[in-house]
Amino acid sequence: MESYKREFIQFLEMAGVLKFGDFTAKSGRKIPYFINAGEIKTGDQIRKLGEFYAKAYFEKMGSKKAVLYGPAYKGIPIAVSVAVALSENGLDVPFFFNRKEEKDHGEGGVFVGYKPAAGEEVVIVEDVITAGTAIRESMAILSKLDGVKVAAAFVMVDRCEKGQTEKSAMAEVGEEFGFPVYAVVNVYDIIAYLEGDAKKRENVQRIKDYLKINGAKE
Repeated sequence: MESYKREFIQFLEMAGVLKFGDFTAKSGRKIPYFINAGEIKTGDQIRKLGEFYAKAYFEKMGSKKAVLYGPAYKGIPIAVSVAVALSENGLDVPFFFNRKEEKDHGEGGVFVGYKPAAGEEVVIVEDVITAGTAIRESMAILSKLDGVKVAAAFVMVDRCEKGQTEKSAMAEVGEEFGFPVYAVVNVYDIIAYLEGDAKKRENVQRIKDYLKINGAKE
């Protein structure tokens, strides 16, 4: 495993973003671990999060400029932190996000920040992908922008779970919308990280048992 991936998992655990127990995902599935970007609560934490996303962005996109889109609510600070981290590394990109409810006064509309024009490419930054539900919701919102193309999506963790078929949600989203979904780490990276600590073997086994049922088969 690349060193930055191990550092990222350590960061997620120390910040309380990565938790183990019994949870219900947005997809409705009962899951043995949870990724909650809402636990990022300090300036230093959000700065570090943006840096890890930026590393993944440069690895996959190079120096290509795209407009960052952060879905409300958790995607908003992520988009801002990634834009700052990219800027600090020489790539200045615009960003925008959506309101949960469309505003009918002032500047109006559903979007806040940069307004992508026809022909521009957008990169979605989200916290996690399980069944692809959140990405599909983002695509429905972004469809309000004429002529704008989504080039990719980035998430913290690929849970490597089945989507609506036996394929992974990331693969399904890619096929459905025609763009790749990248993750800083995936659940198998987390398993490898946990296996290095004897005290966490129970968590490892619970995740493996869960993946036997819900893991993507590709």
